[in-house]
This record gives sequence, structure tokens and C-alpha cells, in this order.
Amino acid sequence: MPGPGNPRERSAVVASKGSFVRRALAVARLLLGMALISWRYLWQITPLHRSEECGDESDLPPALPDDLIDERCQLVGDGTGQLFHRTFSVRIEAGDLDAPTLMAVVMTDLNRAFPREVATVQRTRGREGGLRVGDELVVRMPGPWNAPVRVVACEDASFRMVTLRGHLEAGQIEFRARPEEKAVRFEIEAWARPSTRLVNLLYARARLAKEMQLNMWVRCCLRAADLAHGRARGGVHIHTRRTTTCAREPRAGPDSTSTCP
Repeated sequence: MPGPGNPRERSAVVASKGSFVRRALAVARLLLGMALISWRYLWQITPLHRSEECGDESDLPPALPDDLIDERCQLVGDGTGQLFHRTFSVRIEAGDLDAPTLMAVVMTDLNRAFPREVATVQRTRGREGGLRVGDELVVRMPGPWNAPVRVVACEDASFRMVTLRGHLEAGQIEFRARPEEKAVRFEIEAWARPSTRLVNLLYARARLAKEMQLNMWVRCCLRAADLAHGRARGGVHIHTRRTTTCAREPRAGPDSTSTCP
């Protein structure tokens, strides 16, 4: 048996201390990020229009292509709790970019669309320079909130991603822009459930993760207006629909539905 002064024992103590330090730093980053984004949110002069209602089967996510789904994907049916169908939108007026050009800028470097103080985007699969179907990214956030995703659809003015194992949520998210009279409408639409019971507690019960997510997507909408060199007319609209109906296998033909636990 190794004695108190054995090198192996000393190494174990050092490793334990290192693990503690890493956890402490992660918590510190989390608290700092929360403080920064909450401060920006509380002092945000842009009006936020929030609405919430009960949803139904129309709130199920789009079907997924079979060839892009594997065991690493975290589908809606893999989550827990209610399905949250959320849309964040902003009307961008007097901008220099049309919808496809704005989205081309966003897809070339997603970091330009995210609030850098709380999130950075790193490509883990695929070539640099734009987004392509099959590309994988990880959105790195303070604390244990890293968010790996895979691109499952990509068009001129939109792209959609599915969450991967380790993500805070289970589901899909889409970024898009479209012309609206003499303006551009930028939207972020998400269909997701909390990935675990703990996340469900923080998201649906304590509402901590939900509010952090809301603040980040609001910031993304405002960043899109900045990238278009326009102004966010009428503020940001946030619409939430909650339902206990979810798709167990959204990729297998017509969506099969059931009541989520």
C-alpha cells in the first residue's frame, strides 16, 4: 500500500487540487458571464416584447434528414420536460444589406453575431469560410454550458442546426433573414426541451437558464441589426409556446407524437 509520502499519493492530491481549481474557474466564468449579460439586459434601452402561450402539435420541430442523424445527436425526444418553441425576431430598417447578404456575413463568422463576453463559436468539423450541411460547431459559454451543434440545413438566407450530446438543450435551432417591405426581418427560431432533469430545473423551474438564453438571443438580434448597418425598429419580439407534446422520432416519416414525461 502506498504510504503518505508516496509519489502516487502526492500526484493524486495535486490532481484533486487541479480539478477543484478548474471547477472554481468554471463557476467564476459562469458568474461573470451572467453578471455581464444581465447588466446589459437590465440597461437595454431597446424595447422587448414578450409573449407566452400554450402550444400544440404545430410546434413540433422540422423533420431531420436520416443521413445526418447518428447516436451523437440530441433530439427533442431525448430531452425532458416541456417542449419550448421560441421565436426571437427584429425588424431591421435603413440597413445596407439585404437578407441573403446579411446571412452570408453571419454564416462566414458566427462570432460576429454572438455577444463575445458570454459566448464564442468554434468549428470542430468542416472547412473554414461559411457554413455547409454536416459542419459541426461548439458554442463555448461560461461554466459547464458549452453547446455542440451540427448543421442540418443551409440555404441562401437561413441555416438550421441540431443539438449534439452535451448540449444544454435537446432539439433544433434556425437562424434566418427575409425581406419585409423596405426592411429585413431577422429571426431565431428554436424547438427544444431541456436535456436533463437538472437543466429542466434551471430552465423551466428556476428560469435561470431560460433567461440567460433569452438575453443571448436578444443580443444576437441586435448584433444582426448592427451587421446590416441598420436600426432595430420596434425592438425585439420574443414569442414562446410551451407544450407537453413532443416528437419521439422527428426523422422517421410523419412525426410520431406522444406526451412528454
